[in-house]
Amino acid sequence: MTVRGIRGATTVALDNEPEILQATSDLLLRIVEDNHVEPEDICSVFVTTTEDLTAAFPAKAIRQMEGWELVPLMCSLEIPVKPSLPKCIRLMVHVNTDKAQKEIRHVYLNEARVLRPDIAG
Repeated sequence: MTVRGIRGATTVALDNEPEILQATSDLLLRIVEDNHVEPEDICSVFVTTTEDLTAAFPAKAIRQMEGWELVPLMCSLEIPVKPSLPKCIRLMVHVNTDKAQKEIRHVYLNEARVLRPDIAG
């Protein structure tokens, strides 16, 4: 078994708690669904946001999901390189898996699809 990183990103229209939490939940659910993993398979989740998102910690959404209470989470600010995509939430999900790197499905939703159009799903 190997630890693999699964990337994901999404955007929100507004800097408000309900929207940030919903977008984070939607992104994580899509990542685990597309990669057929369970919370028990997850080593940790690293979460970043752009500096224009200050209304909520995205990790709060993950912590409230059933089965995710014990998964280690960390939030941080994305490096503010200009011009970068605004109102963006990024996840790096570290997962124990037997899958090869090429079998991992990264997920980019909403306006974040522009970050990786080659693999956006």
